[in-house]
Amino acid sequence: MVRTGLERILQEPELVKGSGGLGVLYNQASVDSRLRPAPDLIDTALPRRLKALFGPQHGVHCTEQDNMIETGHTVHPRLHVPIFSLYANKREPDPHMLENVDTLLIDLQDVGTRVYTFATTALYAMQICAELGKAVIVLDRPNPINGRDIEGNVLNPQYTSFVGPFPIPMRHGMTLGELMTLYNEVHRIGCALTVIAMQEWDRNAYFEATELPWVMPSPNMPTVETAVVYPGQVVLEGTNLSEGRGTTRPFEIFGAPYVEPERVALEVEPEAITGAVLRPIEFKPTFNKWADRTCKGFQIHVIDRNVFRPYRAALGILAAVARLYPGNFQWSEPPYEYVYDMLPADVILGDGAVRLDVEAGKSLIDMERKWDRDLEEFKKVRSAFLIYPDA
Repeated sequence: MVRTGLERILQEPELVKGSGGLGVLYNQASVDSRLRPAPDLIDTALPRRLKALFGPQHGVHCTEQDNMIETGHTVHPRLHVPIFSLYANKREPDPHMLENVDTLLIDLQDVGTRVYTFATTALYAMQICAELGKAVIVLDRPNPINGRDIEGNVLNPQYTSFVGPFPIPMRHGMTLGELMTLYNEVHRIGCALTVIAMQEWDRNAYFEATELPWVMPSPNMPTVETAVVYPGQVVLEGTNLSEGRGTTRPFEIFGAPYVEPERVALEVEPEAITGAVLRPIEFKPTFNKWADRTCKGFQIHVIDRNVFRPYRAALGILAAVARLYPGNFQWSEPPYEYVYDMLPADVILGDGAVRLDVEAGKSLIDMERKWDRDLEEFKKVRSAFLIYPDA
């Protein structure tokens, strides 16, 4: 079984050096192998040092479903320390929140996709800690969709946002600890950063191989299967297709009232869904897009993760729908994650040129060929920050 960074400091509390106050950035997925929550365990292992808690998007209990639904500050009912929301009127800690904190521990379950906001929240916290002279320790956790595969265009800096702070591809193949080390060094954050590495993690493996329990890190990430398709299906958030919010299988289920599954299945480039099956379905979202309307579409079933490419699949599906239904298919209007002057799809894709290629009917091979040079450069940079042996 994999030992996470959290479990390592519980057994080796000396890894958290000094005697100063601690803060913890966490949420409900920050548990040990016995499903015990991180704040309680840290308070026991390092008594009288816990001074503040911090929560990312959706809140520490994952109560808020959608984007741009902010959470308030509160107090931990048992530990009686403040819980500060980092998805409120600001998405970074105010200096007063860190007043009694000397070291911030970050224990978040990331999902290996650029637009998942937890990594940006961790980055923003590191930036403030660097300014204030506070140390940061990342308690590393697995990349649930493996730490090997990399996919998608590298973000164009002109499209920098909360869902893409620096130029990395949609699927980056790194753990949170590795990614924060890259950010800190390459982008000169200047943070006093330590990563408590996992033990026994195989970067070629998916989450099930870790033998750790899966706790959904956000309300619409209920399973590992969700995380597998998310690097592509998240693009649907920038369209009028339902990405399955309001169903029991978000991101795996998708469609709209105007979709004709049989026509779409025939129109999608076969290369787009290698390793997956599109199973036609009808569904009725209980909230979000097309709420209480019958939608037709698909559930995407991944049958071979080793060859499935989620970003390619989503672009292929979008291109097919756009060709078939030019009068129905639409790109969503702003805002999206606090960006008010760009189309949400462009923010998610990290480059408006990708959307234009989809609209123009460019082949997936032609689109991917344009990204090759940037991806190779990213791989070279990335290689210097891999904590765990590469395949």
